[in-house]
Amino acid sequence: MKILALCTGTPEKLTGKSYKTGIFKHAVNGAVMIDAEGLVGDAICNRKHHGGVDQAVYIEGSLTLDWWSRELCRPYEPGTFGENMVISDLDNRVVSVGDRFLSGDLVLEVTACRIPCATFAARMADPKFVKRYTAAARPGIYCRVIRGGIAEVGTPLEHQPFPGEKVTMPELMETFGRRLSQVDRARYLAAPIHYKLRVMLAAQP
Repeated sequence: MKILALCTGTPEKLTGKSYKTGIFKHAVNGAVMIDAEGLVGDAICNRKHHGGVDQAVYIEGSLTLDWWSRELCRPYEPGTFGENMVISDLDNRVVSVGDRFLSGDLVLEVTACRIPCATFAARMADPKFVKRYTAAARPGIYCRVIRGGIAEVGTPLEHQPFPGEKVTMPELMETFGRRLSQVDRARYLAAPIHYKLRVMLAAQP
């Protein structure tokens, strides 16, 4: 595996919307510094729902994006889904909470899947895209930064699976907001999930 693209954005307005968003990402050339908050210089406009230490870097796998390119019947440009990083030979469906991605000094740890929202649908100019993305069951991947470092396109990258019980990205999307069984809740809490998800699960009766 290797890093195929690194993408950052600046605040931009969506057509027909009054607010600005950082979802418009564009591939950048050269090395990019990644710290605890993500790619240095990347815009995060709505910090209530985006960004933060447990959602610092958003990843898409190239195999998943190839699938979307066929599904959308058009070439996929890096950054279209608002991702920060595209990794070669990666299918989002095989990624689990706690998996790590290592490249040089950089260590990223998976915390959560992408849950599509109205801003994403507006970005795709398709009011039904939230439903379409959910049905595809190939959600993007959010990571925390365990150790910061320099990332650069073409750099080799290692996918290190979580050694404990798996909570995959499709499963996490399917169960988001639902009440879990005691067994599943224990399995989720045993993984290094996003702190907001941990609070939600801990509050379940």
